[in-house]
Amino acid sequence: MWNWQQKEWPNFSYDKQALEGLEEQFLKNAGEHLGALKHISNDDQDLLKVELLSEEALKTSEIEGEFLDRDSLQSSICHQFGLKTDNRKVPPAEQGIAAMMVGLYKTFDTSLSHEYLWQWHEMLINGQQNIVIGKYRDSEEPMRVVSGVIYDPTIHFEAPPANILQNEMKSFIAWFNASSKQGKSPLPALTRAAIAHLYFVCIHPFEDGNGRISRAIAEKSLAQSLNQPTLISLAYTIERDKKSYYSALESNNKEIDITNWIIYFAKTVLTAQDNTRKRIEFIIEKTKLYYKLDGSLNSRQEKVIERMFREGFDGFKGGLSAENYNNISPAPRTTVTRDLNDLVNKGALIKIGQLKHTRYYLNIVGQVPNI
Repeated sequence: MWNWQQKEWPNFSYDKQALEGLEEQFLKNAGEHLGALKHISNDDQDLLKVELLSEEALKTSEIEGEFLDRDSLQSSICHQFGLKTDNRKVPPAEQGIAAMMVGLYKTFDTSLSHEYLWQWHEMLINGQQNIVIGKYRDSEEPMRVVSGVIYDPTIHFEAPPANILQNEMKSFIAWFNASSKQGKSPLPALTRAAIAHLYFVCIHPFEDGNGRISRAIAEKSLAQSLNQPTLISLAYTIERDKKSYYSALESNNKEIDITNWIIYFAKTVLTAQDNTRKRIEFIIEKTKLYYKLDGSLNSRQEKVIERMFREGFDGFKGGLSAENYNNISPAPRTTVTRDLNDLVNKGALIKIGQLKHTRYYLNIVGQVPNI
C-alpha cells in the first residue's frame, strides 16, 4: 500500500523532539545570512539574487534530467527584475522556469491556491506539446514513477488516480495555508517545508513538473516562515547528491510516520543555507579583490578574471591553465605567460603545480584546492 491508500492519510506523524535542534539551527543561520547581506552593496545583492535564482532554476531542472542554458536563465531573470540584460533571445524552457522562480521570489507570502499552482505549471511547461498544461491530470491511466526496462519495470511509486485529485489538492492547499506562520495550525519552518514537499509529490497532481513544483513549494514554505525570500541553494544541494534524495523520497512513500524524511530534508536545507553563506562570502571577497586590483589590469586580464568569477564559489573547474586563458582572451603564448605571472604577483591568482600541470586559482578563501 502507498501512503495515500492508508486510512491515516494525510495525517503524517513524526518525532518532534528529533527536529528541535535542526529547527533552531535553521533560524540561527537565517539570522546570520541577513546580517551578512548588510555588508554587500545593493548591486551585489542584485547579483546574488540573480545568481542564486538562475542556479536554482538550472539545478531543479537537472534533477529531472533537463539541462538548460545558464546565460539564458540569467538574462531572463534580469529582465523580469528590471535589471540590465544582454538582450539575447531566451528559449521557452529557460523563459518559463525563470518566470516561475521570479514569481516564487516576488509572491512568497501569497496564499496557495489551485490557480496559483496552475500558473506555475503553465510557466514551467512553457512551449511543450501533448501534455495537459495549467490544470491537474485527468487521464484514467495510472500515474507511476518507474525505472528499468519496459517489459519488466520497477514501480517506485503510484500516485492517486485522477478522479480523486481535486479533493486531494483541496485538502493539500487547505493544510498548507493553515500550517503557515499566520495560519490556524502553524508548524516549525523545516517541518512544514519537508511535509509540504513530500505531501505534494505523493499526490503528483500534474502530468509533468511535479518534482520542480514540489521543491518550489518547499522554498515558498521556508520563505513564509522567515517572512522574506530565503535565497537558499536548495536545488543546488539536492542535485549534488540526488541519489540520496530519490532514495529518501522512495523510503517514505509507503508510511505515515515520516520522521526520517523530515530529518533528511532538514539537514539538506541546513547544507543549502551553508552553501548560500559561501556565496555571500564569495561576493564579499570578490568585491575586496576588485578593489585591490582597481585600474591595474589590462583588458585581457580583466576578461579572464571576470570569467573565473562567473564560475561562482565552486571555482574554475580543474583550475585555470594557460590554454584556458588563451581560449578566453587570445594572445601569443609569451603574452599569456606574462599576464598570468603578473596576476600572481598582484595577488589576484595563486599558482599551483609545475610545467604542463600548472594551474591558477582566484586568491579567495575556498577557491584553492587542498593539495
